[in-house]
Amino acid sequence: MRRELSEVTLDVEVSGEGPAVLLVHGFPDSHDLWRHQVPALNAAGYRTIAPTLRGFGASDRPDGGPEAYHPAKHVGDLLELLAGLEIDRFHLVGHDWGSGIAQGLAQIVPDRVASLSILSVGHWASIQDAGWEQKQRSWYMLLFQFAGVAEDWMTRDGFANLQEMLGEHRDAEAILETLKDPGALTAALNIYRAALPPEQMFAPVREPQPLPGPVMGVWSTGDRFLTEQSMTGTAKHVDGSWRYERIDGAGHWLQLDAPERLNALLLDFLAEHPMG
Repeated sequence: MRRELSEVTLDVEVSGEGPAVLLVHGFPDSHDLWRHQVPALNAAGYRTIAPTLRGFGASDRPDGGPEAYHPAKHVGDLLELLAGLEIDRFHLVGHDWGSGIAQGLAQIVPDRVASLSILSVGHWASIQDAGWEQKQRSWYMLLFQFAGVAEDWMTRDGFANLQEMLGEHRDAEAILETLKDPGALTAALNIYRAALPPEQMFAPVREPQPLPGPVMGVWSTGDRFLTEQSMTGTAKHVDGSWRYERIDGAGHWLQLDAPERLNALLLDFLAEHPMG
């Protein structure tokens, strides 16, 4: 369905009945990333809200440059979406950039979040502290800062470089078709440009804000972009309970590579922390 907000209209999938679970995707995906989780959550008695973030998929791509895509804008969209659906408390699940956005949302309204599940991407301070291997894996984040240069490199030879970056992504072909729309790739890249300019990427993290527990972090052994340490180090940045789970044999997009294992973890964690 299309949900009109004050600044943008988002493509949102809402289904099921029961306690609410907000599912937040990352780059370069849409709410379709959660297509294996939604039926499992609905069958277990949860209501799922899976938006496609501004700048991605079929949601609006506002003008205004990178600042229109700052994570704070996404957090504002999600809060407005929840208000329109009359949802007060909710479970929160985020992957990739969706993990970062979910973390920010939980820090802003901790009393409304029954549980926080972060997939692939841990706390930013943990990523910064994860050592040289993580810095090597994050090389593309610096490339993405160069407007025009990044777009040219990624689209060259029929999007060959972006295709290689996506690698094992099971939806790569469909995503590439979406990103061929005028302005789509720049809109998707703008979250990196707004949130992680070089000054932020290489600056020391001072007094990092902790995440309100309960938090579950899930990392997969085939992730080419994030090290295990970048997730496990999140433990010291959680104010409350922390649970870590590793999924063997899955790549970065673990929702598609290991849906049954991920679903079992999510359902178990949500059951551990009922809204009451």
